[in-house]
Amino acid sequence: MTPHYTPVAKALHWLMALLLFGLLALGFYMQDLPLSPQKLQLYSWHKWAGVTVFLLVLFRLAWRATHRPPPLPDHMPKVMQLAAHAGHALLYGLMLAIPLSGWLMSSAKGFQTVWFGVLPIPDLVDKNQELGDLLQTVHLSLNLLLVAVLAGHIGAALKHHFIDRDHVLTRMLPARVSEQSS
Repeated sequence: MTPHYTPVAKALHWLMALLLFGLLALGFYMQDLPLSPQKLQLYSWHKWAGVTVFLLVLFRLAWRATHRPPPLPDHMPKVMQLAAHAGHALLYGLMLAIPLSGWLMSSAKGFQTVWFGVLPIPDLVDKNQELGDLLQTVHLSLNLLLVAVLAGHIGAALKHHFIDRDHVLTRMLPARVSEQSS
């Protein structure tokens, strides 16, 4: 039997995937909109979701630390195993760095984040337009890197499934789907 991820790890993986793709789409859509109440509302939603992703990543890291993921297949060359671990580390690092860069950028631009319109999150830096512009570039650059890393992650999962024909992908699928694939 192929070891699978825990149901909590699977749920967090797919919830995070949904949130990340939604955040990326919303972020790229709203950046060129003219200033309007709609754009400000979209920015608020984007920031709320970003804070949520940050908190979920912290929970996900704690879960992963206490629930080891299944090992990679023995047939995988050590260099590919190292690449897989490095890719996951980069994904987790970006899922932490991107919300932090957004939070710093909002703080520097003088726009406090109020999570779901209820909980004000303290600014991390004083208002500073030059720093805000720099952080905006950092935030965008990190998101572009995330797109590239996600493409590699998805590509690797599909390679394992369709070329290597191992269970690397199916062990992260919901139970009913992965049982049919096994």
